[in-house]
Amino acid sequence: MLTLTTLMENTASEHKGLVNEHGLSILAEYDGFRLLFDCSAGSRFLDNARRLGHSLSSLDAIVLSHSHYDHAAGFRDFVEKGNTAVDLYVGGCFFEKKYARTGMKYTDLSAGWDREFVAASGIRLTECPEDIEIAKGIRIVTGFPRIHAEETIPERFVRRTADGFVRDDFSDEIALVFETESGLVVLVGCSHPGIMNMIDAISQRYGRIHAVFGGTHLVEADDARIDDTVRNLREKDGVEMIGMCHCTGAHAEEKVSSIVGEASCSLSVGDSVFIR
Repeated sequence: MLTLTTLMENTASEHKGLVNEHGLSILAEYDGFRLLFDCSAGSRFLDNARRLGHSLSSLDAIVLSHSHYDHAAGFRDFVEKGNTAVDLYVGGCFFEKKYARTGMKYTDLSAGWDREFVAASGIRLTECPEDIEIAKGIRIVTGFPRIHAEETIPERFVRRTADGFVRDDFSDEIALVFETESGLVVLVGCSHPGIMNMIDAISQRYGRIHAVFGGTHLVEADDARIDDTVRNLREKDGVEMIGMCHCTGAHAEEKVSSIVGEASCSLSVGDSVFIR
């Protein structure tokens, strides 16, 4: 059984005792293995976890989809609460500083901590430049070829390297894949490389995908691209269930729901899904 529980997301759910903010954090529990996928922008996901009755002191792993603050900054709060008995997994280039550029102005979008912070905490860090299996039936996937030309990355996203500022290609972005009885379940953070590019790559490498959950960055997509995305996921990759949130955008979520019907949902803070 795979259980996904949204500890932080942009939107409120029927549980009015929880706090929502721009960010993402999902607790995944799979055959006794407990991991946190993303840590949102600050400490509030920890309060939501406590309110929902989930202890985060006994996690097996934390997987950060990429280093933008709304997915990774809360890791500092997690550690400073004394939670250090956990393995941390990030993608390649994770520690390069990320910015949003507007003319001559640069806004730092990074996580706000570095390798030295992780080392000082005693947490074991694994950087993943390629796919790895972190537990039986759980795999981190990265390195997504850019096949779909319409899935472009906004020019405002840049990162700072030793050679100066370059367009951010989000080569640090990673996804999680769970092997369930129903088929592969994919968990994505923001899908900056393009949700179709990511799902196509995972399908080609590992087989039929049953469900996709997470942020798809369709918030800036027009109706034609949203239609193409749903068609590609359903018809080409065989995806049966779609649960969208965070950077997907309300319009895209509504349009996907109108196309897919009961096989789709929007995940808000406090929502859970259960998959065999």
